[in-house]
Amino acid sequence: MTAPTDLEHARFKMIEQQIRPWDVLDLDILALLSSVHREDFVPLAHKALAFVDMQIPLAEPADQALARGQCMLEPKVEARLLQDLHVRPTDKVLEIGTGSGYMAALLAHRAQRVVTLEIDPALARIARENLQRAGITNAEVREADGAKGLPAEAPFDVILLSGSVAEVPQSLMAQLKVGGRLAAIVGSEPVMRATLVTRTGDAAYTTAQPWDTSAPRLLHFPEPSRFHF
Repeated sequence: MTAPTDLEHARFKMIEQQIRPWDVLDLDILALLSSVHREDFVPLAHKALAFVDMQIPLAEPADQALARGQCMLEPKVEARLLQDLHVRPTDKVLEIGTGSGYMAALLAHRAQRVVTLEIDPALARIARENLQRAGITNAEVREADGAKGLPAEAPFDVILLSGSVAEVPQSLMAQLKVGGRLAAIVGSEPVMRATLVTRTGDAAYTTAQPWDTSAPRLLHFPEPSRFHF
């Protein structure tokens, strides 16, 4: 039996020390996190951070990239969102905020088809290359502003916002099928909540906010007006 490589050991530690303690216990999800190589979606300059419990900037300078939402979310946050969405093999998925393509790769292993929207042309190109190298054929990266979703191709079984918003627009919720699920990180610093919306009827939705986290803003989503006296 061959000894595990340093990368495999780091991946194992990420799953056992970061992801499982965050109540990600679905064995299929944990197996997927072992088989989809996160380090292949991390910029070369930050490869050493691939399994660290932090947001990884996807452009330089790093502080500006994070301010623009150009980052990979923490591994535990990505894993928990994936688990909470209960993606099925027949699902059509819309992701807003492709980043490096890692989340799209995870979704593509669970779903029938993934369309993922990225506003930044350079990131969209990188994500396409990353997905192609990973052999993912059922995820399509489109260079587009995701704030309005993709109404022309709705409805979707699953919509994931890979970043934070002040609130989930009604126009996005309307792009869910009945029975469809949407996940987003909602609120403003210092308190944001993972928010899961399920469409239960033509104009009926249920919302749950099972855990706290924080994430950079997705661009062009509405912000609540702030009154100054």
